[in-house]
Amino acid sequence: MIWERPPYRISDDPELVDVTVVHEFLVGSYWARGIPMETVVRGIAHSIPFSVFLGDRQVGFARVVTDRATFAYLADVFVVEDQRGRRLAAWLVATVLAHPELQGLRRWLLVTRDAHRLYQKLGFDAVADPSMFLTRHDPDVYAR
Repeated sequence: MIWERPPYRISDDPELVDVTVVHEFLVGSYWARGIPMETVVRGIAHSIPFSVFLGDRQVGFARVVTDRATFAYLADVFVVEDQRGRRLAAWLVATVLAHPELQGLRRWLLVTRDAHRLYQKLGFDAVADPSMFLTRHDPDVYAR
């Protein structure tokens, strides 16, 4: 699908993802520092990717890991620095949430260090009972 807000557009077509742009951003991010290109490619292949374009240039990205029935995990959301301040991240996440294959899900999750206000405006909130959630986290996985 394509969503337009000229001069920008969002696509969920995996074939249109500029994997180099996504990898270059993620490899320097706080959440995926050092991620190998092969891991980025595999992650996109097993998710619903959303790419933001300005002309032919990819300027934003998000992906959803989901069973398309009950659960979705929103991951790797970013807008490149020179395009920030244009409400592209809010539009991108709203587009993700409105995607036809992601309706009626029981639970959405995401992890963020610094974008709580953006996500709260779109209906996300802190986990009501964090004692129910467990994690298995290996922050150095890409360094090995």
